[in-house]
Amino acid sequence: MAKAPILASRTEDFPQWYQDVVAKAELAEVGAARGTMVIRPYGYGLWERMQSDMDRRIKESGAENVYLPLFIPESYLRREAEHVEGFSPELAVVTVAGGKQLEEPLVVRPTSETLFGELMAKWIQSYRDLPLLLNQWANVVRWELRPRIFLRTTEFLWQEGHTAHATQADAAAYARRILHETYRDFMVDELAMPVLVGMKTARERFAGAVNTMTCEGMMGDGRALQMGTSHELGQNFARAFGMQYLDDGGALQHCWTTSWGTSTRMIGGLIMCHGDDQGLRVPPRVAHVQAVVLVVRDDDAGSVTAEAQRIAAELTAAGVRTRVDAQTATGFGRRVTDWEIKGVPVRIELGPRDVGEGVATLARRDARTKETVPAAGIAATVTALLDEIQAALLAEATAFRTSRTADVDSIEDAIAAARTGWARIPWELVGDDGEDRLAAEGVTVRCLQRDDGTVPDDAGEQGLRAIVARAY
Repeated sequence: MAKAPILASRTEDFPQWYQDVVAKAELAEVGAARGTMVIRPYGYGLWERMQSDMDRRIKESGAENVYLPLFIPESYLRREAEHVEGFSPELAVVTVAGGKQLEEPLVVRPTSETLFGELMAKWIQSYRDLPLLLNQWANVVRWELRPRIFLRTTEFLWQEGHTAHATQADAAAYARRILHETYRDFMVDELAMPVLVGMKTARERFAGAVNTMTCEGMMGDGRALQMGTSHELGQNFARAFGMQYLDDGGALQHCWTTSWGTSTRMIGGLIMCHGDDQGLRVPPRVAHVQAVVLVVRDDDAGSVTAEAQRIAAELTAAGVRTRVDAQTATGFGRRVTDWEIKGVPVRIELGPRDVGEGVATLARRDARTKETVPAAGIAATVTALLDEIQAALLAEATAFRTSRTADVDSIEDAIAAARTGWARIPWELVGDDGEDRLAAEGVTVRCLQRDDGTVPDDAGEQGLRAIVARAY
């Protein structure tokens, strides 16, 4: 009888393949409460790498970290009507605590615009306090009807930035800076994902925003995933919460605000963008483990394990995040399969003959190729290979997106193209009626762009193109 495959076929059953990779790579599992997830050490290691680099970029943009409460008085949300209406179906509300009915229900944080609005109104007095640039790393809760680990869960981890500015122009410029220099550059440079940036249409805009901009990535099945968003909130929240400042002429003005966020959804995007039939493929720059030294079998003196530990020490000293796998009681083939599923970029295989000859077998996960290299000075070889793998994954994902993106000139052709990938269509051919027709087929306008791929100032610009796709 044929042995059952460890993973479902990526081409034949992409959703099941995704679930298999999450489980077999030991990234996460379903939590005890419906819609929650337990992020396992290997998965959390990915998040820590992402969080660390994102946090650096956020701070370079001038923002500082704070922490705000998990519970938000219900009245806060109701002070910005459009915002609460947009989130109402997703809210988790606490009505009983300490064995008593609460006088006012508490909403479990779905996002923190209202709480930031209340506090920033208190902290801002004059133009000298602006801009006020804040960021929070936290968990949020949004009640999901159809949860999927990392992509849509009732509770997830994220960062949310909130800023206040003296002028609309300053707020708009900052929101774009976050979109480009923080989000897009991180996703391209670290995740090796060639995301598109653009403006959301009015119906896809964040509740309470006057403009929402997005980073959209193409997944391995041709669908789109919203990887991060940056919002101009205008003066909506400033008016609702009395966020005002005295300008340099002594006049009282309302602030202009922004908010922006990314989440553990990026891990789901990384899996679906780079994974293959053997499992996960992790870009080296965010890999929890960049290289594993695998002992094929040892001799009686333990010389192979000793050499593996020497190589690991050399790699670690060179800044390569390295593990040694000397669990020879488990079959070599099984261990290779496990590390391939986890997507570790480089595997170094050592046996008694290799040690005797002063060589090692170097396997790269992205291309699944092997070569024999000298063990002496192997750190230089591996570090160069990691850079090569990082670039190769980005190039491969970019080529795939290009091959699955079609230029069309009708809504029907856009719907057809969205069955296997993305469509680019002139925005003037879509409009409200076109969005309705797309929605009826489960297709959305992911973003609007100028012809050169830049983000427009408003949806009324001439010559815009719409990126159309099915999405997660």
